[in-house]
Amino acid sequence: MGVAFQDYYKTLGVERSATEKEIKTAYRKLARKWHPDLHPGDDKPKAEEKIKQINEAYEVLSDQEKRAKYDRLGAKWRDGQDFQPPPDMGDFKFYNNMGGGGMGGDAGGFSNFFEMFFGGGGSHFGRAGRSARASRPAQGQDVEAELELTLEEAYRGGEKHLQLSTREACPSCGGAGIEGDSFCSRCGGTGTTAGMKTLTVRIPAGVHESSRIRLKGQGGEGYAGGAKGDLYLKVRLLPNPRFKVQGDDLETEVVLRPEQAVLGDQVSVPTLDGPVKMKVPAGIKAGRLLRLRGKGMPRKDGRGDELVRIVIDIPDTLTPEEENLYRQLAALKKGV
Repeated sequence: MGVAFQDYYKTLGVERSATEKEIKTAYRKLARKWHPDLHPGDDKPKAEEKIKQINEAYEVLSDQEKRAKYDRLGAKWRDGQDFQPPPDMGDFKFYNNMGGGGMGGDAGGFSNFFEMFFGGGGSHFGRAGRSARASRPAQGQDVEAELELTLEEAYRGGEKHLQLSTREACPSCGGAGIEGDSFCSRCGGTGTTAGMKTLTVRIPAGVHESSRIRLKGQGGEGYAGGAKGDLYLKVRLLPNPRFKVQGDDLETEVVLRPEQAVLGDQVSVPTLDGPVKMKVPAGIKAGRLLRLRGKGMPRKDGRGDELVRIVIDIPDTLTPEEENLYRQLAALKKGV
């Protein structure tokens, strides 16, 4: 039976002219997508097979010498005929005069094609794979997560404790992805496993919606001894029942009774620093905005303002005395 040929470029979804960086990026994306831990139940066998193929392709294409051999050799092992590539595989030929069996996977997760291609059996590859991986340390990926804050937390700053799901170096293989002469069964060859960690984050006073807080070295796990990436926390402000955020300014409402709007008054207004007294001029109309300077959100040159919107409350019920007074007022208006 002929050896089934696996196109490693198609497996990783890259062009034959792909750079080392493009190959590495494609591998990481696919390794995350098909990690067996993310495909429980009936989908897990398929994910395990996919991750083996992805790892096999990456081990070949990430090594310059192995990639060069792969680009020269073909699928017709026994008769030594030139391999005729499909039209989309570029202008090249494969040659081989080696014999061999079928494509079936072995205990180490490599196809017979892969075994024959590099020779020496599983133990030879295990050493080579570890060496190749260890010789190319890479920094872990930067990660972005959402950080929900109340308006008061954003205004005052302080410390906040967060629990995050993470990808940590696999404790079985130490992040190498290979254990013995085969891919690590615990991490599926990705070198990482799922975990949880608690972080204490210092929140700067005055952070705004969509602000980003950088936590150096708290991102993705590095590869082969590479440094960890960074964690970026994107701030999302939770709705506040009293205030709306308008850039550096805040907006709130104060409710007046009709006589207060007509005659003016001193009223209590909520601010982030606590309630303050504000003078309401006589004859104020509903919807007007009054400004409390320096009572908004912190900014580089001080603080924004607080805008107080006037709402006039018309009572639903009146006591007999109140109704009588309104009738007297109505009579006075008619007599004018």
